[in-house]
Amino acid sequence: MIGSSAAWLPALPPFLVASTVCIAAVPGSIWLARRSRAVAEPDLDRHLHPQPTPRLGGIAMFAGFAVALALFGSAIAYRWQTVAVCAAITLAMALDDVFDLTWRSKFVIEIGAGVLVALTGILITFIAVPGIHSTTVWQLGLLAAPVTIAWIVGMQVSVNFLDGADGVAAGVVAIVAGISLLAAINRVQAPGDVQSGVIILSGALMGCCIGFLVFNLPPARVFMGDVALGLPISDTAFAIVRRKRAGRKIAEPDAGHIHHRLLARGMTPLETALTFYLATGILGCIALTIYGHRKIIDAALGLLVISLIAIIWRSRRRPQPALQLEENDEYVIVPGHRAVPTRMRHGGEAD
Repeated sequence: MIGSSAAWLPALPPFLVASTVCIAAVPGSIWLARRSRAVAEPDLDRHLHPQPTPRLGGIAMFAGFAVALALFGSAIAYRWQTVAVCAAITLAMALDDVFDLTWRSKFVIEIGAGVLVALTGILITFIAVPGIHSTTVWQLGLLAAPVTIAWIVGMQVSVNFLDGADGVAAGVVAIVAGISLLAAINRVQAPGDVQSGVIILSGALMGCCIGFLVFNLPPARVFMGDVALGLPISDTAFAIVRRKRAGRKIAEPDAGHIHHRLLARGMTPLETALTFYLATGILGCIALTIYGHRKIIDAALGLLVISLIAIIWRSRRRPQPALQLEENDEYVIVPGHRAVPTRMRHGGEAD
Protein backbone atom coordinates (compact mmCIF):
# COMPACT_ATOMS: atom_id res chain seq x y z
CA MET A 1 0.00 0.00 0.00
CA ILE A 2 1.26 3.45 -0.88
CA GLY A 3 1.89 5.67 2.12
CA SER A 4 -0.67 8.39 2.65
CA SER A 5 2.08 11.02 2.47
CA ALA A 6 2.44 10.25 -1.24
CA ALA A 7 -0.99 8.90 -2.15
CA TRP A 8 -2.76 12.24 -1.74
CA LEU A 9 -0.43 14.10 -4.13
CA PRO A 10 -2.41 13.21 -7.31
CA ALA A 11 -5.38 15.09 -5.81
CA LEU A 12 -3.45 18.36 -5.49
CA PRO A 13 -3.20 19.45 -9.18
CA PRO A 14 -6.91 18.85 -9.94
CA PHE A 15 -7.84 20.56 -6.67
CA LEU A 16 -5.82 23.67 -7.50
CA VAL A 17 -7.00 23.82 -11.12
CA ALA A 18 -10.67 23.24 -10.26
CA SER A 19 -10.68 25.87 -7.52
CA THR A 20 -8.84 28.44 -9.66
CA VAL A 21 -11.06 27.94 -12.71
CA CYS A 22 -14.20 28.07 -10.58
CA ILE A 23 -13.14 31.32 -8.89
CA ALA A 24 -12.36 32.82 -12.30
CA ALA A 25 -15.67 31.65 -13.78
CA VAL A 26 -18.05 32.73 -11.00
CA PRO A 27 -18.20 36.42 -12.07
CA GLY A 28 -19.20 35.27 -15.54
CA SER A 29 -21.93 33.02 -14.16
CA ILE A 30 -23.23 35.92 -12.04
CA TRP A 31 -23.37 38.13 -15.14
CA LEU A 32 -25.16 35.40 -17.10
CA ALA A 33 -27.67 34.83 -14.30
CA ARG A 34 -28.56 38.50 -14.14
CA ARG A 35 -28.86 38.75 -17.92
CA SER A 36 -31.16 35.72 -18.03
CA ARG A 37 -32.99 36.70 -14.82
CA ALA A 38 -32.01 33.45 -13.14
CA VAL A 39 -32.17 35.11 -9.73
CA ALA A 40 -33.49 33.70 -6.44
CA GLU A 41 -35.87 36.14 -4.79
CA PRO A 42 -36.25 36.18 -0.98
CA ASP A 43 -39.30 34.21 0.19
CA LEU A 44 -40.59 32.03 3.01
CA ASP A 45 -40.66 28.84 0.96
CA ARG A 46 -36.99 28.16 0.63
CA HIS A 47 -34.61 31.12 0.22
CA LEU A 48 -34.36 33.15 3.43
CA HIS A 49 -31.67 35.51 2.14
CA PRO A 50 -32.10 39.30 2.28
CA GLN A 51 -31.68 40.26 -1.38
CA PRO A 52 -32.10 38.79 -4.89
CA THR A 53 -29.14 36.49 -5.58
CA PRO A 54 -27.93 34.97 -8.89
CA ARG A 55 -28.49 31.21 -9.18
CA LEU A 56 -26.15 29.92 -11.92
CA GLY A 57 -23.05 29.40 -9.77
CA GLY A 58 -23.15 25.71 -10.64
CA ILE A 59 -21.94 26.55 -14.15
CA ALA A 60 -18.67 27.85 -12.70
CA MET A 61 -18.37 24.73 -10.56
CA PHE A 62 -18.83 22.52 -13.62
CA ALA A 63 -16.20 24.53 -15.51
CA GLY A 64 -13.63 23.97 -12.77
CA PHE A 65 -14.48 20.28 -12.44
CA ALA A 66 -14.41 19.63 -16.20
CA VAL A 67 -11.10 21.41 -16.80
CA ALA A 68 -9.48 19.52 -13.92
CA LEU A 69 -10.66 16.16 -15.27
CA ALA A 70 -9.61 17.04 -18.81
CA LEU A 71 -6.07 17.86 -17.65
CA PHE A 72 -5.49 15.28 -14.92
CA GLY A 73 -8.14 12.58 -15.30
CA SER A 74 -6.20 10.00 -17.29
CA ALA A 75 -6.47 7.51 -14.40
CA ILE A 76 -10.28 7.74 -14.43
CA ALA A 77 -11.80 4.90 -16.45
CA TYR A 78 -14.88 6.90 -17.49
CA ARG A 79 -13.32 10.35 -17.65
CA TRP A 80 -15.02 11.68 -20.78
CA GLN A 81 -18.31 9.95 -20.02
CA THR A 82 -18.28 11.66 -16.62
CA VAL A 83 -17.61 15.07 -18.17
CA ALA A 84 -20.30 14.54 -20.83
CA VAL A 85 -22.93 13.48 -18.29
CA CYS A 86 -22.08 16.44 -16.04
CA ALA A 87 -22.34 18.79 -19.02
CA ALA A 88 -25.78 17.44 -19.95
CA ILE A 89 -27.04 17.74 -16.38
CA THR A 90 -25.59 21.25 -16.05
CA LEU A 91 -27.35 22.41 -19.22
CA ALA A 92 -30.68 20.87 -18.21
CA MET A 93 -30.62 22.29 -14.70
CA ALA A 94 -29.51 25.70 -15.96
CA LEU A 95 -32.75 25.76 -17.97
CA ASP A 96 -34.63 25.20 -14.73
CA ASP A 97 -32.82 28.10 -13.05
CA VAL A 98 -33.78 30.36 -15.97
CA PHE A 99 -37.34 29.19 -16.68
CA ASP A 100 -38.49 27.86 -13.27
CA LEU A 101 -39.54 24.41 -14.47
CA THR A 102 -42.25 22.52 -12.62
CA TRP A 103 -41.20 19.90 -10.09
CA ARG A 104 -42.43 17.18 -12.45
CA SER A 105 -40.18 18.46 -15.24
CA LYS A 106 -37.21 18.59 -12.87
CA PHE A 107 -37.91 15.09 -11.64
CA VAL A 108 -37.95 13.82 -15.22
CA ILE A 109 -34.60 15.55 -15.81
CA GLU A 110 -33.14 13.98 -12.66
CA ILE A 111 -34.30 10.52 -13.71
CA GLY A 112 -32.93 11.17 -17.19
CA ALA A 113 -29.57 12.05 -15.65
CA GLY A 114 -29.54 8.75 -13.78
CA VAL A 115 -30.45 6.81 -16.92
CA LEU A 116 -27.72 8.63 -18.86
CA VAL A 117 -25.15 7.66 -16.22
CA ALA A 118 -26.25 4.02 -16.36
CA LEU A 119 -26.13 3.97 -20.17
CA THR A 120 -22.51 5.17 -20.14
CA GLY A 121 -21.57 2.08 -18.13
CA ILE A 122 -21.03 3.85 -14.80
CA LEU A 123 -22.89 1.48 -12.45
CA ILE A 124 -23.07 0.63 -8.77
CA THR A 125 -22.45 -3.11 -9.10
CA PHE A 126 -22.23 -4.04 -5.41
CA ILE A 127 -22.95 -2.68 -1.94
CA ALA A 128 -20.50 -3.29 0.92
CA VAL A 129 -22.07 -3.49 4.37
CA PRO A 130 -19.41 -3.15 7.09
CA GLY A 131 -19.66 -5.33 10.18
CA ILE A 132 -17.72 -5.58 13.43
CA HIS A 133 -15.30 -8.24 12.20
CA SER A 134 -15.84 -8.33 8.44
CA THR A 135 -17.56 -6.62 5.54
CA THR A 136 -20.47 -8.23 3.71
CA VAL A 137 -20.61 -7.57 -0.04
CA TRP A 138 -23.91 -7.74 -1.88
CA GLN A 139 -23.59 -8.15 -5.65
CA LEU A 140 -26.46 -6.28 -7.33
CA GLY A 141 -26.52 -8.07 -10.67
CA LEU A 142 -29.60 -6.97 -12.64
CA LEU A 143 -30.40 -4.40 -9.95
CA ALA A 144 -27.22 -2.42 -10.70
CA ALA A 145 -28.87 -0.04 -13.17
CA PRO A 146 -32.01 0.70 -11.07
CA VAL A 147 -29.93 1.22 -7.93
CA THR A 148 -27.57 3.55 -9.80
CA ILE A 149 -30.46 5.60 -11.19
CA ALA A 150 -32.12 5.82 -7.76
CA TRP A 151 -28.81 6.89 -6.17
CA ILE A 152 -28.21 9.62 -8.77
CA VAL A 153 -31.74 10.98 -8.33
CA GLY A 154 -31.51 10.83 -4.54
CA MET A 155 -28.21 12.69 -4.42
CA GLN A 156 -29.50 15.45 -6.71
CA VAL A 157 -32.59 15.95 -4.57
CA SER A 158 -30.60 15.85 -1.32
CA VAL A 159 -28.08 18.48 -2.42
CA ASN A 160 -30.87 20.68 -3.81
CA PHE A 161 -32.60 20.57 -0.43
CA LEU A 162 -29.37 21.76 1.22
CA ASP A 163 -29.02 24.71 -1.16
CA GLY A 164 -31.29 26.95 0.89
CA ALA A 165 -28.75 28.56 3.22
CA ASP A 166 -25.50 30.34 2.35
CA GLY A 167 -22.51 28.03 2.03
CA VAL A 168 -24.22 24.84 3.21
CA ALA A 169 -24.51 22.71 0.05
CA ALA A 170 -21.06 23.43 -1.40
CA GLY A 171 -19.36 23.03 1.99
CA VAL A 172 -21.06 19.72 2.74
CA VAL A 173 -20.18 18.34 -0.71
CA ALA A 174 -16.56 19.48 -0.27
CA ILE A 175 -16.34 17.64 3.06
CA VAL A 176 -17.89 14.49 1.56
CA ALA A 177 -15.33 14.68 -1.26
CA GLY A 178 -12.58 14.99 1.34
CA ILE A 179 -13.87 11.91 3.17
CA SER A 180 -13.90 9.99 -0.13
CA LEU A 181 -10.33 11.15 -0.74
CA LEU A 182 -9.13 9.85 2.64
CA ALA A 183 -10.91 6.53 2.13
CA ALA A 184 -9.36 6.10 -1.33
CA ILE A 185 -5.89 6.98 -0.03
CA ASN A 186 -6.15 4.18 2.51
CA ARG A 187 -7.15 1.65 -0.17
CA VAL A 188 -4.91 2.55 -3.13
CA GLN A 189 -2.60 -0.33 -4.02
CA ALA A 190 -0.60 1.02 -6.96
CA PRO A 191 -0.47 4.08 -9.22
CA GLY A 192 -3.20 3.90 -11.84
CA ASP A 193 -5.61 1.57 -10.02
CA VAL A 194 -9.27 2.43 -9.55
CA GLN A 195 -8.63 4.23 -6.24
CA SER A 196 -6.24 6.59 -8.04
CA GLY A 197 -9.18 7.71 -10.15
CA VAL A 198 -11.26 8.28 -7.03
CA ILE A 199 -8.45 10.41 -5.58
CA ILE A 200 -8.38 12.61 -8.68
CA LEU A 201 -12.19 12.89 -8.82
CA SER A 202 -12.33 13.80 -5.13
CA GLY A 203 -9.62 16.43 -5.53
CA ALA A 204 -11.42 18.03 -8.47
CA LEU A 205 -14.77 18.02 -6.67
CA MET A 206 -13.26 19.51 -3.52
CA GLY A 207 -11.54 22.18 -5.60
CA CYS A 208 -14.63 23.40 -7.43
CA CYS A 209 -16.62 23.46 -4.17
CA ILE A 210 -13.93 25.41 -2.28
CA GLY A 211 -13.61 27.84 -5.17
CA PHE A 212 -17.36 28.35 -5.17
CA LEU A 213 -17.43 28.92 -1.41
CA VAL A 214 -15.32 32.05 -1.92
CA PHE A 215 -18.52 33.61 -3.29
CA ASN A 216 -21.12 31.49 -1.47
CA LEU A 217 -20.23 31.84 2.22
CA PRO A 218 -22.54 34.21 4.16
CA PRO A 219 -23.53 36.65 2.87
CA ALA A 220 -23.68 34.74 -0.43
CA ARG A 221 -23.11 36.61 -3.69
CA VAL A 222 -24.24 33.65 -5.81
CA PHE A 223 -26.14 30.41 -5.31
CA MET A 224 -25.31 27.01 -6.74
CA GLY A 225 -28.79 26.70 -8.21
CA ASP A 226 -30.12 23.42 -9.58
CA VAL A 227 -26.99 23.14 -11.72
CA ALA A 228 -24.91 21.74 -9.15
CA LEU A 229 -24.12 11.88 2.48
CA GLY A 230 -25.87 10.97 5.58
CA LEU A 231 -27.01 14.47 6.51
CA PRO A 232 -28.54 15.45 3.13
CA ILE A 233 -30.29 12.08 2.91
CA SER A 234 -31.74 12.51 6.42
CA ASP A 235 -32.98 16.01 5.59
CA THR A 236 -34.59 14.67 2.42
CA ALA A 237 -36.34 11.86 4.29
CA PHE A 238 -37.62 14.24 6.98
CA ALA A 239 -38.86 16.67 4.31
CA ILE A 240 -40.87 13.93 2.58
CA VAL A 241 -42.45 12.73 5.84
CA ARG A 242 -43.11 16.29 7.04
CA ARG A 243 -44.89 17.34 3.85
CA LYS A 244 -46.99 14.17 3.63
CA ARG A 245 -48.14 14.57 7.24
CA ALA A 246 -49.08 18.18 6.53
CA GLY A 247 -51.09 17.12 3.48
CA ARG A 248 -48.79 18.97 1.09
CA LYS A 249 -47.15 17.84 -2.12
CA ILE A 250 -43.75 16.23 -1.57
CA ALA A 251 -42.19 18.73 -4.01
CA GLU A 252 -43.96 21.75 -2.51
CA PRO A 253 -41.46 24.13 -0.87
CA ASP A 254 -41.43 24.86 2.83
CA ALA A 255 -39.19 26.39 5.48
CA GLY A 256 -38.85 23.26 7.57
CA HIS A 257 -35.46 21.99 6.41
CA ILE A 258 -32.74 21.52 9.00
CA HIS A 259 -30.97 24.76 8.02
CA HIS A 260 -34.25 26.70 8.32
CA ARG A 261 -34.80 25.28 11.80
CA LEU A 262 -31.28 26.21 12.89
CA LEU A 263 -31.86 29.77 11.68
CA ALA A 264 -35.16 29.79 13.57
CA ARG A 265 -33.32 28.86 16.77
CA GLY A 266 -31.18 31.96 16.49
CA MET A 267 -28.11 30.83 14.56
CA THR A 268 -26.55 33.18 12.04
CA PRO A 269 -26.15 31.93 8.44
CA LEU A 270 -22.44 31.34 9.11
CA GLU A 271 -23.12 29.35 12.29
CA THR A 272 -25.70 27.32 10.41
CA ALA A 273 -23.20 26.48 7.68
CA LEU A 274 -20.53 25.57 10.25
CA THR A 275 -22.98 23.32 12.08
CA PHE A 276 -23.65 21.43 8.87
CA TYR A 277 -19.92 21.13 8.22
CA LEU A 278 -19.32 19.75 11.70
CA ALA A 279 -22.19 17.27 11.48
CA THR A 280 -21.00 16.10 8.07
CA GLY A 281 -17.48 15.78 9.44
CA ILE A 282 -18.71 13.66 12.35
CA LEU A 283 -20.55 11.29 10.01
CA GLY A 284 -17.50 11.18 7.76
CA CYS A 285 -15.22 10.36 10.68
CA ILE A 286 -17.49 7.49 11.65
CA ALA A 287 -17.37 6.21 8.06
CA LEU A 288 -13.57 6.45 7.93
CA THR A 289 -13.18 4.15 10.93
CA ILE A 290 -14.15 1.36 8.52
CA TYR A 291 -10.92 2.02 6.60
CA GLY A 292 -8.60 1.95 9.61
CA HIS A 293 -8.24 5.67 10.43
CA ARG A 294 -9.11 4.98 14.06
CA LYS A 295 -6.64 6.89 16.25
CA ILE A 296 -6.70 10.13 14.26
CA ILE A 297 -10.43 9.89 13.73
CA ASP A 298 -11.17 9.38 17.44
CA ALA A 299 -9.40 12.64 18.27
CA ALA A 300 -11.05 14.51 15.39
CA LEU A 301 -14.45 13.13 16.35
CA GLY A 302 -14.07 14.40 19.91
CA LEU A 303 -13.16 17.89 18.71
CA LEU A 304 -16.07 17.95 16.28
CA VAL A 305 -18.56 16.92 18.96
CA ILE A 306 -17.27 19.59 21.36
CA SER A 307 -17.48 22.26 18.64
CA LEU A 308 -20.99 21.22 17.66
CA ILE A 309 -22.18 21.37 21.28
CA ALA A 310 -20.63 24.83 21.65
CA ILE A 311 -22.46 26.19 18.61
CA ILE A 312 -25.82 24.77 19.72
CA TRP A 313 -25.30 26.05 23.28
CA ARG A 314 -24.51 29.54 21.97
CA SER A 315 -27.61 29.60 19.81
CA ARG A 316 -29.84 28.51 22.71
CA ARG A 317 -28.59 31.40 24.88
CA ARG A 318 -30.08 33.98 22.52
CA PRO A 319 -33.19 35.39 24.21
CA GLN A 320 -35.50 35.46 21.16
CA PRO A 321 -35.88 33.35 18.04
CA ALA A 322 -34.30 35.09 15.09
CA LEU A 323 -36.64 33.76 12.42
CA GLN A 324 -40.39 34.11 12.11
CA LEU A 325 -41.79 31.56 9.68
CA GLU A 326 -45.49 32.45 9.86
CA GLU A 327 -46.62 33.91 6.57
CA ASN A 328 -48.90 36.47 8.24
CA ASP A 329 -45.93 38.13 9.93
CA GLU A 330 -44.64 41.26 8.30
CA TYR A 331 -40.96 40.37 8.28
CA VAL A 332 -38.61 37.43 8.27
CA ILE A 333 -35.58 38.22 10.43
CA VAL A 334 -32.42 36.33 9.60
CA PRO A 335 -29.44 36.82 11.96
CA GLY A 336 -26.71 38.85 10.35
CA HIS A 337 -29.05 40.30 7.69
CA ARG A 338 -31.65 43.00 7.48
CA ALA A 339 -35.35 42.10 7.79
CA VAL A 340 -36.88 40.48 4.72
CA PRO A 341 -40.52 41.42 3.96
CA THR A 342 -42.70 38.31 3.74
CA ARG A 343 -44.46 39.70 0.70
CA MET A 344 -41.22 39.30 -1.32
CA ARG A 345 -42.17 35.94 -2.78
CA HIS A 346 -41.39 34.53 -6.22
CA GLY A 347 -43.89 31.69 -6.18
CA GLY A 348 -41.58 29.29 -8.01
CA GLU A 349 -41.75 25.52 -7.89
CA ALA A 350 -40.02 23.64 -5.12
CA ASP A 351 -36.80 21.73 -5.07
